[in-house]
Amino acid sequence: MFRLELLHHSGGKLMISQGDLNTDSSIYFWGNGPSAICLSYFLTGHRPYIKNGAVHPNPILQKKLQQIGDCSLLDQDLEYLAEGVEGRSQNPMAVLFDSLVRPDRDFGGTADSVLTWKEDHKDHIQHLVLGKGPPGGSWHSFDGSMTTLSLGEWMELPGLNFRDWIRRKGRNLRNDRATTKDVAQYYQHYVKVMGLKKYFASGTLVTSIKPVDLSSLQTTSLSLHSTEDLSKKLYEIKGVCLSKEAPETPFCVYAENVVLATGTYDSPAHLGVDGEDFPFVYHKISDLESAVEEQRLGPNSDPILVIGAGLTAADAVLLAHHRNVPVLHTFRRGLNDLGLIFNQLPQMMYPEYHKVHQMMREKCCLPCKCYTGYRSLPLHHVKSFSSDKTCVLESTKEGKKVFRISMAFVLIGSNPNLSFLANSGKHLTVDQEHEVNCKRNPIDTHPFTYESLQEPGLYALGPLAGDSFVRFLQGGALAVTASLIQKRKKTGGRIFL
Repeated sequence: MFRLELLHHSGGKLMISQGDLNTDSSIYFWGNGPSAICLSYFLTGHRPYIKNGAVHPNPILQKKLQQIGDCSLLDQDLEYLAEGVEGRSQNPMAVLFDSLVRPDRDFGGTADSVLTWKEDHKDHIQHLVLGKGPPGGSWHSFDGSMTTLSLGEWMELPGLNFRDWIRRKGRNLRNDRATTKDVAQYYQHYVKVMGLKKYFASGTLVTSIKPVDLSSLQTTSLSLHSTEDLSKKLYEIKGVCLSKEAPETPFCVYAENVVLATGTYDSPAHLGVDGEDFPFVYHKISDLESAVEEQRLGPNSDPILVIGAGLTAADAVLLAHHRNVPVLHTFRRGLNDLGLIFNQLPQMMYPEYHKVHQMMREKCCLPCKCYTGYRSLPLHHVKSFSSDKTCVLESTKEGKKVFRISMAFVLIGSNPNLSFLANSGKHLTVDQEHEVNCKRNPIDTHPFTYESLQEPGLYALGPLAGDSFVRFLQGGALAVTASLIQKRKKTGGRIFL
């Protein structure tokens, strides 16, 4: 068993009972968003089964499902089941699980889930979820009035219907989409109602995760089962308690298995141009919200500069336009570029974003009576900012232009903050020459276990493994659970020392 050490600032060590962290846990998660919540649900003994009489619209998959009988999905050959199943994720386990929960949904299908859930309290794997804030992760940091890109039902986790939950609150979904506030509250409620709260240690900040050999550890905090355990490799997890009960108190734990589920919203992406560190240049939409609410921006302000052509940039344009704040909107892509997110969204489902797309087209350097105060600058990129609040933009066709602005908002995406790993986790990626990027360079994991191919015992879930949508990250949680069950079988019922 591994026990917690709380380290005194004087350098000494003391074994104490300190809240939720004093748990003999076989698995530690860093991050407490929907990926970690779903995995916790699986590890507490909740198992998916095929409903009696359920028929999947995919005839090949249906034939495989008929062979399962009364056994849990976690006892099956998941690679065999996933073979040939198609969907909108590059991860086969994500596509398989999504297909079982929402059969053929991306192809217009309306069939119900073929899964049902059973709970076995004896079949649980002890674990602990570490997170800075409340369960739900980054969903608590978004503007609560914003609506989700995904449909409301795609935000739900196993065992708790999202639409029914939202109705019990006396609310309805707008265009079948929920607000980010509703989603954050749903995840927090999910942890409570599913009995997972005891596995979550909020108010903890992990500062270091690194592999260590047992033979090199000089501590009495480890109880070894045998001398063979000395050859095992563990992960040392260090951090700080941020709770009121143990403010700024360091902790150190050890485990054979660690799950990274930190998401991708911790570190906003930067342009890397001169002057980007000036105080009028921001990288979060929340800074725009504050400036508007505090009336530091208004109709008579110099225009703000919004940089980016994603949904966050679109939200910024809408916010500023609704408050009559002048906007310069610049982005690298062309308006007809198929990679532009607005060209991929159904207009009936996402009217607000198509309004922004219309603004981008109609105010593209042309005089127009509509959308006063907004100007679109496609195929432009930022060259530099100056201390007098001017910005230099450049395009291939029109050369350089100089604009006076009040504030700039660089909204070009974000990257995960993996500073707690050696070299920020670059050695774990597909392309080890570059930083971790959830879209272009995720952590390199086994497609059917989500275990790191470079560091056995280290798992990655959610955006870190390339699953950016809640509906797809659940397949990753299923894969990790299946992997840990197999490890437990090989080690005679235990998966940690």
